[in-house]
Amino acid sequence: MTAAAEPVEDLYPTRAVRESVPFARRHPVVWGTEADGPLDAGELAAFDRDGFLSFEALLSAEEILGCLEETERLGRDPEMRASGRVAPEPDADGIRSVFEVHAFSEVFARVVGSARLADVARQLLGSEVYVHQSRVNLKSAFDGSKFGWHADFETWHSEDGMPAPRALSFSVALTDNQPVNGPLMVIPGSHRTFVPSVGETPADYHKLSLLGKALPAGPADRTVVTELALNNGIQQLTASAGSAVLFDCNCLHASAGNVSPFRRTNLFVVYNSVDNTLGPPFAAPAPRPGFLADRRFTPVPRR
Repeated sequence: MTAAAEPVEDLYPTRAVRESVPFARRHPVVWGTEADGPLDAGELAAFDRDGFLSFEALLSAEEILGCLEETERLGRDPEMRASGRVAPEPDADGIRSVFEVHAFSEVFARVVGSARLADVARQLLGSEVYVHQSRVNLKSAFDGSKFGWHADFETWHSEDGMPAPRALSFSVALTDNQPVNGPLMVIPGSHRTFVPSVGETPADYHKLSLLGKALPAGPADRTVVTELALNNGIQQLTASAGSAVLFDCNCLHASAGNVSPFRRTNLFVVYNSVDNTLGPPFAAPAPRPGFLADRRFTPVPRR
């Protein structure tokens, strides 16, 4: 008989707590060194301090067009819709998100596996990496819904069983991210503070949260967000199509709804360290589906 695995200590208790008392992050932000990859010492220091970095012209015009065409195709695909990988807008016609795009599109697979993204992730995380999640968030003109304040790691820890904040996200702009169409907002330095949520996680909670219909579980405490924003400010990250923002998994971020006539479409790629693989959820009845949290842990090939 195989011995049962030792339980992993929960260093980031959340959801079972009675009040949201923030505490200092218990793991490093930068795990690699300047010698490990493309980022120089100044960029590593900036990411360590702020929790995010911006990159200009990461994708070519041809790649942008290909990604937009593939988003349209995948969003219409009946099997993608039936599987739950296509999340509709909660209060309007249209699509809010399409998940696991790199597994169903060679165009997205090439972008997600490219050294431009993956080498940076390997350097910052100090290891080989795998794709925890990929998605395209579509904010349609006039009706694109908001994404409230949250830190992704709180969800990935409680609902996916990610032990430590040793993951990061690339938000790659497929259209211009303007001040008027709901660009990403971050609180600089917030990645160094873990903000617990209050409220138990219901079964199949992801079906609501993907629509932005958050219950008490999940969203960051408003009092804590306010205090961090007063102390650190809020930075709005506008970007031209093809550029990108990279941010730490524990960075508090949000984006307003899009009432402008200009759509905002972004590819999100989440890389996790192969040394930080998922176990049982720390605060949920069951793991989320694989298209939200991949449990194959296959390293991205080096190119």
